[in-house]
Amino acid sequence: MTDIEPLPADYAGLLKDIRQRVRNAQTRAVLAVNAELIRLYWDIGALIHERQSREGWGAGVIPRLGRDLHNELPEEKGFSERNIKRMLAFYREYPQLEFVPQPVAQMPAGEKGPQPVALFPSDLLLAVPWGHHAELMTKVKDPATRHWYMQATVQHGWSRNVLLMQIESAAHRRQGKAVSNFAVRLPPAESDLVQQTLKDPYIFDFLTLEAGFHERELETGLIRHLEKFLLELGQGFAFVGRQVRLDLGDQDFYVDLLFYHLKLRCFVVIDLKRGGFKPEYAGKINFYCNVVDDQLRHESDKPTIGLILCQQPNQVLAEYALRGMDKPIGIAGFELTRQLPTELQSSLPSIEAIEQALASESDDQSS
Repeated sequence: MTDIEPLPADYAGLLKDIRQRVRNAQTRAVLAVNAELIRLYWDIGALIHERQSREGWGAGVIPRLGRDLHNELPEEKGFSERNIKRMLAFYREYPQLEFVPQPVAQMPAGEKGPQPVALFPSDLLLAVPWGHHAELMTKVKDPATRHWYMQATVQHGWSRNVLLMQIESAAHRRQGKAVSNFAVRLPPAESDLVQQTLKDPYIFDFLTLEAGFHERELETGLIRHLEKFLLELGQGFAFVGRQVRLDLGDQDFYVDLLFYHLKLRCFVVIDLKRGGFKPEYAGKINFYCNVVDDQLRHESDKPTIGLILCQQPNQVLAEYALRGMDKPIGIAGFELTRQLPTELQSSLPSIEAIEQALASESDDQSS
């Protein structure tokens, strides 16, 4: 038998370093492939736009182009009529990019190409997957809003399905809207980061709770759907526990939900409340944050953050209640169902109208 040579003391670190380098290289390779695909599609869109503008091509050329490309390049995917139209739309949405020569400059004098959109730098457009671009062009028309979703997609690594969910729930309107005392309890840079981490309101439409539910039922439902709950909370939240026991000598206290935020590097205490906000809720969560800081917080962790979630957060009451608290606390609402647009609400029949219709139908059948 041969003796097994002992591993060097820093072997684990070497293995970790190599593994991380491999993963980084894999990530760069995926991003590079996506970037080349975006460049290609933009370039094809630019060529088609140029020919349409200069030679008067009609829309009927695109279906023929799709068929011929399929016959000429049968092994290549992505050249259907629908996708070629997306390439043309993509170029027209973002004509002034710097990664390829500008065909617009070659157009005859007097003709105007698409106007530049300054919000979208080329590095951001290259980082967003093509399928995401297709959804964004269709569903988000406002440039500033679309830019927000692009940045969030790159920052959080949203899949296309997650992006669609965020658009449907109007995540851009809710981010950073919670009432808080972060500005006076945290350093400026830290305060802004924490504020943007929270939303108002939170949408828990994956729950099916009847009116009059108990807070414990809400808590149980959120944990049962933990993956969706974490998605709604946002990137960085790691679940620590439910009804976490805090031992204070001869008394026990229990935190509804305890999380750790990997980016903020701190514990987050969440207190769930049915109904409207009450000032005493702020004192209770301030107390919990103090105990968590003393019993669970590591010396390298940032101060614990409290988040009160209730159905009707009263901004005036919340601001007064937070004024005397020494811990960073946010207060936000939650909704179990999304509000229907006003125009849709007005087109739906009322409960009374439905009951009258059912009664009339019953009368007709009996006669």
